[in-house]
Amino acid sequence: MTAHADIHLKLKDHLEFLYPGRGQEVLGQLMALLERYPDLARPHPTPPWSEQDALLITYPDQITQAGETPLQTLHRFLCQHLQGAFSGVHILPFYPYTSDDGFSVVDFKQVKPEWGTWEDIQAIAADFRLMADLVCNHVSASSPWFQAFLQGDPRYQNYFITVEPGTDLRAVFRPRALPLLTPFQTQSGEKLVWTTFSTDQIDLNFAHPEVLLEVIDALLYYVQNGAQLIRLDAVGFIWKVIGTSCIHLEGAHRIVKLMRLVLDIKAPQVVLITETNVPHQDNIAYFGNGHDEAQMVYQFPLPPLVLHTFRTGDASKLAAWAASLKPPSERTTFFNFLASHDGLGVGPAHGILEPEEIEALVQQALDHGGRVNHKDTPPYELCLTLFDALNHPHGDEDEDLKIARFLAAHAVLLSLQGVPGVYIHSLFGSPSDHAGLEESGINRRLNRHRFTGPELTGLLSNPHSRAHRVLARLTHLLRVRASHPAFHPNAPQVVMESKEVLRILRGYRDRQVGCYINVTNRPQRIRRVGRDLISGKYFAGSLPPYGVVWLV
Repeated sequence: MTAHADIHLKLKDHLEFLYPGRGQEVLGQLMALLERYPDLARPHPTPPWSEQDALLITYPDQITQAGETPLQTLHRFLCQHLQGAFSGVHILPFYPYTSDDGFSVVDFKQVKPEWGTWEDIQAIAADFRLMADLVCNHVSASSPWFQAFLQGDPRYQNYFITVEPGTDLRAVFRPRALPLLTPFQTQSGEKLVWTTFSTDQIDLNFAHPEVLLEVIDALLYYVQNGAQLIRLDAVGFIWKVIGTSCIHLEGAHRIVKLMRLVLDIKAPQVVLITETNVPHQDNIAYFGNGHDEAQMVYQFPLPPLVLHTFRTGDASKLAAWAASLKPPSERTTFFNFLASHDGLGVGPAHGILEPEEIEALVQQALDHGGRVNHKDTPPYELCLTLFDALNHPHGDEDEDLKIARFLAAHAVLLSLQGVPGVYIHSLFGSPSDHAGLEESGINRRLNRHRFTGPELTGLLSNPHSRAHRVLARLTHLLRVRASHPAFHPNAPQVVMESKEVLRILRGYRDRQVGCYINVTNRPQRIRRVGRDLISGKYFAGSLPPYGVVWLV
């Protein structure tokens, strides 16, 4: 059997599972869709990542400058400041939207005109590996699809999920403390419509094959326009069966596997990355068997574990957890991050940290001026910048010590096996944006400040500013990491039992790097000696508070 025929059989199997009795019919529709796109395959190594890969996470309008679109400004910033440090950029949804800072999409195949054009996106993708969001679970209530549904257009009546009053939905997992169903007036009367995340985010009905085909069309459109990584937003929720939790169901996994097969046909160099902010075992299930589902999954337990480590000055729980990690194959890896556009999730740390340890993180966030978002009663995310989460913004600690702690936390991120992602505010050690919170009333805005060009230029042109110092030292760490094969995402990792100093060995015996990170505010002596990649000097002796060495 040829590889092509084998893929067709697998596609039909998934489609028959999703649409019993219609697998062959939907396969024909899918293949007709694929024929509308040219061959999108590009030369690529296997696996399609290396030690040189690191991604910046940013909003499309993160920096605004008079006389150019925000996407053009972003491109210029990337080229001027981040060449050699970052290989790629995750641009958060750049499509027209109505709420949730981009994640309530009106039209999947348009760039928001105020931000730029597809040509701007393609220009960035020519210089940096582009990660684009496929917001696959829902669309905006203002989207043409949902408006057509409300107006009774027959084509769109099955694009969304309606539920009869009184249906028992108590088993459904709720990511937010909001109603699951929202009443809408339609041409045929009031209907209760499934809205997992908000009244403006209408869940798509993947039980209707036309929805699946629409979403795959968007997927291929992004690849055609330069995307090399596709982030599947909230993908765990896309398949619903009443009477179940409606999260991580087999149908959701089948759809991810089907997308992987589609890319294997049209663009095998493209990486699928699943965004599932859930406990570790549920999260890594999206690797499938290591060959048939996502190539990357977000490493959600890492942020709360790093915060716990630096709060306590004790790396033992972080080390024990990291020592247990192993991707299922060399074609998979973790996407490691410490901060993102969302809050710092604490839910994935359950079962790793004790309840009182998680509560201590919550209290630290509040003490440092942050806010806490809850799901029913348990806290699920801390809202503040990473710099403020690690450092009391009004404490009497020396600024040098705060910056050292912040960079040591990022040294953990860069030392671990996987591909690192760095949120743009971490480049500058940004403080929490309390003005943005007060203006919007949205807790997550504490970590979403937008810069004007003159504002950012002023910060970076001052060699004594925190932003200048953090950017220089963090990009230096990234460039050093990119220069050594021991940091390849699939290079071996040995995490030794650690407490005051986190100790990680990366690479092969003849190309091994010993990563030593002091997680305390006291000097710590280590026995190993050698040349430090970071400073370029011979090291022997003690690490200063929050000191880091990468020894060869």
